This record gives sequence, C-alpha cells and structure tokens, in this order.
Amino acid sequence: MKQNMGNTDRIVRILAAIVIAVLYFTNTITGTLGYVLLGVASIFLLTSLISFCPLYSLLGMNTCQVKKKV
Repeated sequence: MKQNMGNTDRIVRILAAIVIAVLYFTNTITGTLGYVLLGVASIFLLTSLISFCPLYSLLGMNTCQVKKKV
C-alpha cells in the first residue's frame, strides 16, 4: 500500500478520534449514534496509523506531499 495521507490529515483524524472517544466514554453521545461514531473513530485511528485511506485511493486523492529529488 502506497501512502496517500499527509501529516496534517493524519493529525486531524487522530484528534477527531480522540474527541469522539472522550464524548463516548463521558456518555455525551450514547446509543446507536455512539456506536457508529466509535466505529468511525476506530477507522480514523487505523487509517492514520498506516497512512493509507482506501476511500482516497478510490477517489484518486492524495494528501501526501511529493518528495523532491535533489
């Protein structure tokens, strides 16, 4: 898998996952919505750790910066 996520994208996803987890574990979000958002947070965290988003590859997106050869 070729990386297709930049650092900014990874940081935003990790922060969003943390916020969702905190809201879930403080019972701010509960029920089905809580479970769905917790699943989304898990996906955000996993894709951030491996720097690859399958949805980006389907849409042809790439937020990873191109390294210039010197």
